[in-house]
Amino acid sequence: MSHDGVGPHTATAGRVPLTTGGTSRHFQRSVTALVVTGVLAVPALAGCGSDEKVSKPLVGQDIAPVARDLVVDGPTLRWAVDAVPETLNAFQADADAGTNRIAQAVLPSMFRLDADGRPVPNPAYLESAKVIETEPRQVVLYRLNQQAVWSDGREIGAADFVAQWRALSGKNSAYWTARNAGYDRIEKIERGANDLQVRVTFSRPYADWRALFSPLYPKEVMGTPDAFNDEARRKLKITGGPFTVDKVDTAGQDVVLTRNPRWWGRRAKLSEIVLHAVPRDKRAEALADGTVDVADLDPADAERIGLAARGTASPLQGSGRTSVKKLRSWALAHGLYAGEAGAGGTRLRRAITKYLDEQLALRDFEVRKSLEPAYTQLALNGSEGPLADERVRRAVARALDRGELARLVLTPLGLPAVPVGSHLALSGQAAYTDNSSAVGGQDTKEAQALLTDAGWVQGGPVKEHKKGGKAAGPESEPKDDEDKSDGGKDGEYIVGEDDKSGGVGNTEGKNGEDGSGDGKNGGRGDGGDRHLAQQGRHGGAPGAYAPQGTAAPAAAPAAPVAKDGKALALRFVLPSGPGSETLNSVAERISAMLARIGIRTTITRVSDESYFKDHIASGDYDLALYSWPSSAFPATDDRPVYAKPVPAADGSVNVEQNYTRVGTDQVDQLFDEAAATLDEDEAISLIRKADARIWAAAGSIPLYQRPQLVGVRRDLVNVGAFGFQTPVYEDMGYLKKGAKVSASPKAE
Repeated sequence: MSHDGVGPHTATAGRVPLTTGGTSRHFQRSVTALVVTGVLAVPALAGCGSDEKVSKPLVGQDIAPVARDLVVDGPTLRWAVDAVPETLNAFQADADAGTNRIAQAVLPSMFRLDADGRPVPNPAYLESAKVIETEPRQVVLYRLNQQAVWSDGREIGAADFVAQWRALSGKNSAYWTARNAGYDRIEKIERGANDLQVRVTFSRPYADWRALFSPLYPKEVMGTPDAFNDEARRKLKITGGPFTVDKVDTAGQDVVLTRNPRWWGRRAKLSEIVLHAVPRDKRAEALADGTVDVADLDPADAERIGLAARGTASPLQGSGRTSVKKLRSWALAHGLYAGEAGAGGTRLRRAITKYLDEQLALRDFEVRKSLEPAYTQLALNGSEGPLADERVRRAVARALDRGELARLVLTPLGLPAVPVGSHLALSGQAAYTDNSSAVGGQDTKEAQALLTDAGWVQGGPVKEHKKGGKAAGPESEPKDDEDKSDGGKDGEYIVGEDDKSGGVGNTEGKNGEDGSGDGKNGGRGDGGDRHLAQQGRHGGAPGAYAPQGTAAPAAAPAAPVAKDGKALALRFVLPSGPGSETLNSVAERISAMLARIGIRTTITRVSDESYFKDHIASGDYDLALYSWPSSAFPATDDRPVYAKPVPAADGSVNVEQNYTRVGTDQVDQLFDEAAATLDEDEAISLIRKADARIWAAAGSIPLYQRPQLVGVRRDLVNVGAFGFQTPVYEDMGYLKKGAKVSASPKAE
């Protein structure tokens, strides 16, 4: 699950891509790359008016909602996280999804997200918050809840707002902050008519003012660089939420949150929440053995829980002795790790017995599912090579059947398979509208025409080169972290060459002798894309899944297109770690679509650890799959993701978080205008115009909203797949005996 307060901006101090398991991981060094400049030719793109039909989330949250009086008072909830956070300070560069979850439970947040992903005042802390003046300066007046106090008994007030502003304003370099957006626009903060009023005056208009002070740290954390940089990494002595941080146990891989005795709101039903680090590929096992009660799951583990509910027949039963061959077949079909499935008879029987015991325990769990507030995209590196030409990028976009890709991922999970139509919002959010028409839908003839216009001729002559290469594109030697190959072996293979399995390519390599996966899931294509562009940018369920046995389309590829004696070939970089099997399935499907217009792709798998740092962030790829979380404040949070790269003082090019290196002055201007207007309808119109231009530039192609699959003990309520909405930690707990759970609301 990815729940970052009011948005990624507020909880992680910057929008960044999601990586393995959705773990947040920022890059602290500046990202630079050479960028080919050019003017984007964009057709007239009309802004969408505010009278358009308001979108709804494609599916509602699934949390087993019940009234508080039906929840048991007192037990402990054990919740799986990817890792014990490196810091408890959400505004530091290495803050992650665990940091954000803790902040939501223990710190004030002036605004939170509702079920539609829109910011609403948090009544636990606010009586009201609104703009009271616009001339000569924008002034926001916060009226605080008179009961709101820190855990040491001190009132939450203006001094805390001032301390956070000064720490995050960017004026004091002694504070090691990840980002200062919004706080750098504040001119002054004052006490209002009384201690419960805080007046914030901005030096220039700021539309996303609701993103600020969520979370809000006490002045004891923000007051000095030492407290901010060091003390708040492992301890939060003073908190202000329904829970407080009891301990951070790095040895035991636990963070223990206990009830805050000074909490003035509704008393937390749980006495304790334990966040326990569990690797993604060990989640089902951890649920079965009682280590955790709640865990985000990959589809294979979610399927295990579904099978457990229906009952799993044992191959060990009966009077006869089952052959090892049949046991291995059964083991692979049920997702046992390849090393166990390929073991000898005795070891294999033990593994199957353990699996069956776990299946029995998993009957006490169910899978709650929704769509995560994040989407998976195809990124096209426009810094150099063929993709520096906008026409080639648009040809790639026109070759894709995004509906087919969405169905590939979401239909097997019983979730709505609707392609994402915006880079800057998801269905349900105020700024959402489908602007994909700015680049156009799938059309093979149009895609081929764009390539022809760019000088790429179908069936054109291809010259042999000294290095043995025939393709236009990168010719760098494989890095140490890459799966090296020779003609389609050991993890790297070419899609689109003649005589290669209908254009799908040779899939032999480390993922299994038959190219069908790493063996953990028995070669199935329903593992998970755990690679979100944040954390390392932000977190959650995997982003690409394929149904069991799904293969890429068998349509024959077109003759390769060539230019100046070189075939058009693109390097498709993917992660290779556990759970990434289905990224290969999605990449193969995309590659087959590109082969139909004469583009060859070479798929290269690299280690999870280096995927973003050494490849995406450094620009060492042509095509890649990763995901971005949505934001309630796109004018602030998304600008760095789509900002036009600019030359830096050292001669390099600063790309901020725009890893595709594709940007325009027009998009930058629209973001700036949207951030500066206090007219919400105008801001939405500007964001939609910016999105249409981003589509037209074809630097990234949104594919589908990521599924959110959560394994939950059946008697746990008010917890599960939250969708957009910020969790209400004080309402979580165990259902009283005899009580009934109401159905979770569904989106229309």
